[in-house]
Amino acid sequence: MIFDFDMLKKRYESFATKVDAAKAHLTRPLTLAEKILYAHLWDEKELQNFKHGVDYVNFAPDRVAMQDATAQMALLQFMSAGRPKVAVPSTVHCDHLIQAKAGAGSDLEKALDINKEVYDFLSSVSNKYGIGFWKPGAGIIHQVILENYAFPGGMMIGTDSHTVNAGGLGMIAIGVGGADAVDVMAGMAWELKFPKLIGIKLTGKLSGWTSAKDVILKVAGILTVKGGTGCIVEYFGEGANSISCTGKGTICNMGAEIGATTSVFGYDEKMYEYLSATGRKEIGEMAKNIAPYLVSDMEVYAEPEKYFHQVIEIDLNTLEPHINGPFSPDLAWPLSKLASAVKENNYPEKLEVGLIGSCTNSSYEDISRAASLAKQAEEKKLKAKAQFIITPGSEQVRYTIEKDGLIDIFNKIGGVVMANACGPCIGQWAREGAEKQERNSIINSFNRNFAKRADGNPNTFSFVASPEMVTAFAISGSMTFNPLTDKLLNEDGIEVMLDEPKGYELPPNGYSVEDAGYQAPAEDGSSVQVVVNPTSDRLQLLSPFSDWDGKDICGMKLLIKAKGKCTTDHISMAGPWLKYRGHLDNISNNMLTGAVNAFTEKTNSVKNQINGGYAGVPDVQRSYKAADIASIVVGDENYGEGSSREHAAMEPRHLGVRAVLVKSFARIHETNLKKQGMLALTFIDKDDYNKIQENDTIDLIGLTEFAPAKPLTLVCHHADGSSDSFLINHSYNEHQIEWFHNGSALNIIRRQFTK
Repeated sequence: MIFDFDMLKKRYESFATKVDAAKAHLTRPLTLAEKILYAHLWDEKELQNFKHGVDYVNFAPDRVAMQDATAQMALLQFMSAGRPKVAVPSTVHCDHLIQAKAGAGSDLEKALDINKEVYDFLSSVSNKYGIGFWKPGAGIIHQVILENYAFPGGMMIGTDSHTVNAGGLGMIAIGVGGADAVDVMAGMAWELKFPKLIGIKLTGKLSGWTSAKDVILKVAGILTVKGGTGCIVEYFGEGANSISCTGKGTICNMGAEIGATTSVFGYDEKMYEYLSATGRKEIGEMAKNIAPYLVSDMEVYAEPEKYFHQVIEIDLNTLEPHINGPFSPDLAWPLSKLASAVKENNYPEKLEVGLIGSCTNSSYEDISRAASLAKQAEEKKLKAKAQFIITPGSEQVRYTIEKDGLIDIFNKIGGVVMANACGPCIGQWAREGAEKQERNSIINSFNRNFAKRADGNPNTFSFVASPEMVTAFAISGSMTFNPLTDKLLNEDGIEVMLDEPKGYELPPNGYSVEDAGYQAPAEDGSSVQVVVNPTSDRLQLLSPFSDWDGKDICGMKLLIKAKGKCTTDHISMAGPWLKYRGHLDNISNNMLTGAVNAFTEKTNSVKNQINGGYAGVPDVQRSYKAADIASIVVGDENYGEGSSREHAAMEPRHLGVRAVLVKSFARIHETNLKKQGMLALTFIDKDDYNKIQENDTIDLIGLTEFAPAKPLTLVCHHADGSSDSFLINHSYNEHQIEWFHNGSALNIIRRQFTK
C-alpha cells in the first residue's frame, strides 16, 4: 500500500522545477540538503541566498509523525488550535508506552490494559482529525516510517529526535517539539534556522564484522555530542552507495547524538531496492526519473570543501568495529582498544545483558546478521552467557523473521524477543534487580546510553555497538571479548571462534505481515467525540499560558544552577514518568530532578529561598509559584541535549520559571522553550556562569525593548548586598519575540483560528 500517493506525485512533479529555480537564482551548484530545503520553501517568492546558520526560513513539510508519548501533548495542543482536520498527512505511532519485562505477548497485553485510557484518547483524536493511527504492537515509529512513509526528496517533521532516521531514504526529516508539529498540522509555515552543512565522504566498502553502525559511532567520536549542532550532515561517495537503505537509516538515526539537525543520503539503487521490497516501487520509479535532482550536483562531489562548512572522510575498508560508552554516545572505542579501556577505567568487565533492536537497529538486515551469530553459537555448542534481549522494529519485521525461522534461532541460545516497541532504549525496561543499583555493564544497539536511561540504575555502565557485536559480546559474557581474535570455550570444553556475521539486506523471500497494525481515520470526523476525564491522572486538557505583562522581570529567585551534562532526561525523565506525558501538572513533578546542583553536587535538592531549607526541585518551584515569585534556571553547555520532548520546556513554564540561562543550548530544546513563551538565553561571557550564587535574587532588564540581536542585561543581587551585572545573548527573531509577547506560539495559532 502506498500512502498519500497524490501528495507524493505532486511533490515529484514540481521538485525539479523548484530546484532549477533555486540554482538559477543562486548561480551555483547545490548540495542535496539545499535542494530539498529550497524545494520546500513555504513561499517561493521568498527565494533568496539564505545565510547558513543565520537566517530563519519558513518551510512547508510534507508530513508530520508523532509517537504516543509526545503525541499526547502535541494533540492536546492541536485540539485547542481550532482546526477541524490536519492540513498535511500525519500519523501517530504507539511504541513508547509498552514496558519490556517478560516477553512480547504478556508485555503487550499488559500495556493495552494499563494504557487503555491513553490509547483510546490517541485513537479517537486521530480518528476525528484525519490522522493515521498505528496501534500498540505495530512497531517503532521510525522503522514504520521508513517502511511506509519516507521518500527521497521529501521533508518531514516528527515529535521525536530520531525522526532523522528517514534520512536513510533520502528525506530531510527533523525532530521537533509538539508545538512545531501543531504549526504544520494547522496549515502554517514551519520555521527553521537555515542549517550549516557537514559533508562526510565514505570511501571503500564495509566488510566482515564492520557495519553501518560503526560509521556513525566513528562520526560521534569525531564530532562529539554537540559537533553537529545547527548542521545537516550529508553522506556521499562510493562507500555511501554501497550501504543498504536500512544501514543508511541507522547512520542517520544516531545523527541526533551529535546534535545534528538531520542527516541525509543521496538517492541510489539501494533506496530503489528497499522501496520496491516494501511495496512502493512506483515511488522508486518517480524518484529514478529525477535522480540527478536527488543527489548533490557533481561539482559538489568534485570539490566538497567549497560547498560544505566541514568535510570528513572515512575509509570503510579500514574502519574498525566501534563500541561507544559508557554514559555518553560519543565516547568511541575501536574494538581493538576496548579491552584495555575496560581495565584502565575500571569498567565492570562482566557483561550482564546484551540488547539488540530499537529504532536504530531493528531492520531485517540487523536481525539476520545477529541471527547468523546466534546460529553459529548453537552449532558450536555455545549459549549466551549474558541475558540476551531482542526487539524487532515493526510487526512486518517481526512476522518476517518469525516466518524465516530467526526467532527460533535466538530462542535456542537463550534469547528473549520483546514487543515491537522502544522498550529498554527509552527506559521502559522492568529490569529485575535494577533497584539494588549495583555496578554492572550492559551493551546494546540503541542510540543513547546516558546514566540511568535504560534501567534507572546510575551504576549501569551502558555501551553502544552494532547488533552483531552486541550478540557476540552477549555470547561471551565479557566486555573484554574481541570476536576477531578471541576464542570461547564451548559446552564440550573445546575452544571455538565465531566466524564473521552474514545477513541479508532484504528478506530473500520478501516481507510478510498479516496485520501491520494500521487504523485509517474517519472520512468525516466531525461526529467523533474525544473525551478527557477531568479526574484522570493520565490526561489533562491544557489551559493557555499567560501573555507577557509588558515589564522587565525583576525579583526572580535562582531555582537551580545545573552543573555539567543536563539532557532532557535530566530535565524530564522518561521511564516511569512516561505515563504522565498527557498530564502536564502531574509530569511536572519530575522537573529537573536529575540535574546536578552546582552548589551541593546533589540531584533533586535545591535551596528554597523562602524558608532557607532544601527540598526537591519541583517542590521548591511550586512554593515559588504559590507565592507568585518568578524564578530562573541556569545551566551549562549543550543544555537540553537528547530527546525532542517538549515536556522539558512545558514543565518549567507551567510551574512559573520565566527564563533559562545557559552556556549553550541543544537546538530542539531551545526552540521548544521559545515556543512555550519561555526566555531561552545564553551567556556572552561563559565565565559569568560562575558569578551566579545560590542565594541570588535576579533581575532581567531590557525586555521592554526586546529585539533581534540586541542583548539583555542580567543583574544578580547577592545575599551579602553586592551585585553583578552583565549582558546576555538570545537568538530570537521578530516572529519568535511575538511568541514571547503572546505567552506561547500556540496562543497565536489559537487566536487566528478562533476569531
